[in-house]
Amino acid sequence: MTDSDPFDEIIEAETDRDPDLAVIEAGSRTLRTQGTGAPQADVPGRPEDPQVDAALREVEAELATRWGETKLEPSVSRIAALMDVLGDPQRSYPSIHITGTNGKTSTARMIEALLGAFELRTGRYTSPHVQSITERISLDGAPISAERFIETYHDIKPYIEMVDAQQEFRLSFFEVLTGMAYAAFADAPVDVAVVEVGMGGTWDATNVIDADVAVVTPIDLDHTDRLGGTTGEIATEKAGIVKQDATVILAQQPVDAAQVLLKKAVEVDATVAREGLEFGVVSRNVAVGGQLINLRGLGGEYEEIYLPLHGPYQAHNAAVALAAVEAFFGVGAQRPDPLSIDTVRKAFASVTSPGRLEVVRRSPTVVLDAAHNPAGARATAEAVAEAFDFSRLIGVVGASGDKNVRGLLEAFEPMFAEVVVTQNSSHRAMDADELAAIAVEVFGDERVQVEPRLPDALEAAITLAEEDGEFAGGGVLVTGSVITVGEARLLLGRG
Repeated sequence: MTDSDPFDEIIEAETDRDPDLAVIEAGSRTLRTQGTGAPQADVPGRPEDPQVDAALREVEAELATRWGETKLEPSVSRIAALMDVLGDPQRSYPSIHITGTNGKTSTARMIEALLGAFELRTGRYTSPHVQSITERISLDGAPISAERFIETYHDIKPYIEMVDAQQEFRLSFFEVLTGMAYAAFADAPVDVAVVEVGMGGTWDATNVIDADVAVVTPIDLDHTDRLGGTTGEIATEKAGIVKQDATVILAQQPVDAAQVLLKKAVEVDATVAREGLEFGVVSRNVAVGGQLINLRGLGGEYEEIYLPLHGPYQAHNAAVALAAVEAFFGVGAQRPDPLSIDTVRKAFASVTSPGRLEVVRRSPTVVLDAAHNPAGARATAEAVAEAFDFSRLIGVVGASGDKNVRGLLEAFEPMFAEVVVTQNSSHRAMDADELAAIAVEVFGDERVQVEPRLPDALEAAITLAEEDGEFAGGGVLVTGSVITVGEARLLLGRG
């Protein structure tokens, strides 16, 4: 390795760590080698069969009577009771468990594609959904059918009611869906489950699995009212997915978060691989429709990988996903050889991530991105500046009331010529006028337009983007919430 090795530069740039971390790192083992892709389905729409659609709506209505995803009682007792009466289906297959603040779903989809390319049958559980509730549970790279979703719900419904009767609180919406996912994976059966936490880690409903590989994507401030006010406090909760003797794949982290995660790894004798040390992004170049990346994995170099997703953060997600799959196969521990480069290339080339810098219209270009916190917004802003040559970008923002909306708007302020504020149909949506008041403070009155109805907001933004003519390079970015993006996606004819 020469002095100019780009991986050395990554280490130099990314590992300015607190000296106290050296003590923790010395006590943890690290992974370092000595020495066909699953098709990704697009987001499903409503079932075409009226009877199936009616049955799905009935299930959705029943689920809606339960606690929503923002109302939590920090305990895994209810989901554990459900797993017990179902015969612990989550223990019938190995799993890869993913936590973090941003990038979880994209990373999960990449892991799924890689595993599928190596001819393993996969189950993937992610949240929230963009358009259809069935997206949350996938088999072999595609959301389960509405029919299978309905059947799975009715199969476990008697057991759900049994647990409800025994507990102080009924199972929540998310707990029921988690139980459905684990049951569906066992019934398939899958070779491996890829599971994204809903929130946090220790008391998240998904945490009744003992994953062989735990993945922690970048931690930042989000859900601070429930998880803590610093990245270190949030990491304490997320570290709960790290189990005894597991392998932990750590994306680049703030120092206080890294300290917590590495300490937990020492306590449970977990093996650790860290981005910027054991693996990472060696180089990346913008390409048509995505980027061309070279990765350093646990087993060596993986060069000339085409990733059809935009942004530096997606390259980092790819590095994390590759390391997780290498760890799952024992690369860097039991075996020194890297994975098949041709298979890795094929897998990454197949990856999609709906609602993540997704282009849904041209002339003018309309891009959807589900950024909903300041860290996600900053990453999106960087990616848009790199991947698109907009001369005038109009923002459409509809956010949830429990988010750091000011921080999100401030991240987008330098790139939006004007912003159209709106609201989605969720009960969690911030009122458009309330959002507008914050936007005026950030952008100034002359750059803010209020359209409470999302269809009107999209029309207004497209009109503004077209003001300088068809070939002037105007564009629209719809962002602020997964729900806003999902509803815009439907309105613009996708799904």
